[in-house]
Amino acid sequence: MTEPGPVAVVTEVDDITADMVITELNERGVPVVRFDPSDVGDHLSFSARFGADTASPAGHLRTPSRATSLEGVRAVYWRRPTWPHFDHLDDADARYAAAQVRHGLGGTLYALPNCRYVNHPLRNHAAEHKPLQLAAAERFGLTVPPTLISNDLRDVRAFIAAHDQVIYKALRWTPYRRADGVGLTTWTEPVTADEVDESVSVVPHLFQARVDKVADLRVVVTGDQVFPVRIDSGLLDWRADYDALTYQVTALPDGMDKALIAYLEHFGLASGSFDLAIDRDGRLHWLELNPNGQWGWLEDKTGLPITAAFADLLEQGAAP
Repeated sequence: MTEPGPVAVVTEVDDITADMVITELNERGVPVVRFDPSDVGDHLSFSARFGADTASPAGHLRTPSRATSLEGVRAVYWRRPTWPHFDHLDDADARYAAAQVRHGLGGTLYALPNCRYVNHPLRNHAAEHKPLQLAAAERFGLTVPPTLISNDLRDVRAFIAAHDQVIYKALRWTPYRRADGVGLTTWTEPVTADEVDESVSVVPHLFQARVDKVADLRVVVTGDQVFPVRIDSGLLDWRADYDALTYQVTALPDGMDKALIAYLEHFGLASGSFDLAIDRDGRLHWLELNPNGQWGWLEDKTGLPITAAFADLLEQGAAP
């Protein structure tokens, strides 16, 4: 009987959450090959063959410390990979080279046979779109706050006027730096009709009726295991100050765990981190899904066995 192959962990160099899962897999005797796509070249090489009556793609992948056959990878843990920018090339050549890596190496990694993805990168990408998330949440019976995505100034002002309090949040988190190199983050912020002007027409924006919440809930789901954590802070956006947070392991209302699992299955995801708000009557309101959300600090704060749950999925590999 052939021994199961390694788990491929695709991530950047500094990734504490990936380190936790790799440590757990090592303790179980599960082989791991870790790499980052930006290492392509001397520190990462691969060859992929298609056709000729083989399980496509067939071939190998090599790092300075590990080598594995592509068809032997049992699971891929797609964490926080980075892609090469080829800064030493001129702009046109750099764009060309980067595209070859994304579509050559990336495309190969997306096509591994008999492999479990946690999560498949293309599934992650689809599930990151807020309009798709909102529509799916309603479909699965989750309570969605009134939401407008628009670049029409009249519609935006009318929406804000129709609701007591409204917040603005980015449709997608994007790395952003000022001219002086200082990094910036877009937090969820309250907004009034007077603050919105013609500049809103340049791109779509997401506006949402503010939930009168007493706490937040982050629910990490991996496979059929569900880990709900209540986060108390008094903040509109709890990410703004982690020192202000307190945590409590909690339970979901009847049927909510199945709805969240079904939600992930709808997008073809094996795992995801859900954010919900708890109102003063204890009702849950949908906020968003992060298909590749961070969870390592929650295990540290609560003792929940989230690392083990991820290792379970990866160790099992693809379903027979």
